[in-house]
Amino acid sequence: MNDTFNSGDNDYGSVRISNDVVAIIAGVAATEIEGVAGMSGGITGGIVEMLGMKNLSKGVKVEVGDKEAAIDIFVIVEYGSNISELGQKVQENVKKSVETMTGLEVVEVNVNIQGVNISKENKVEVEPRVK
Repeated sequence: MNDTFNSGDNDYGSVRISNDVVAIIAGVAATEIEGVAGMSGGITGGIVEMLGMKNLSKGVKVEVGDKEAAIDIFVIVEYGSNISELGQKVQENVKKSVETMTGLEVVEVNVNIQGVNISKENKVEVEPRVK
């Protein structure tokens, strides 16, 4: 696997796109979907790490060929989201964004839900068993 994708040579030279650029495009596209709380660094030692906007490429794994790309996205979703619908929207937006910006054909987008973010508003107060 190369670290760059060569989008072609022309009369002026060549254009090369880094795999990290493809990963960042995919990460931004994923976080544009309502219900995605953030990107996940994956499960490391059983702990899911939520990454901020600066680390969008860390929640994305890309495999880029000469003309095609396969993308794995790792996300945290907001509690109450329809996970199936959210996953499909992430797939569609990532595919569209990467294809539009790079010219690559995205052959698959695998969305991995790594956790659920429960905001303070959604937390349920549990009555203690003993007083």
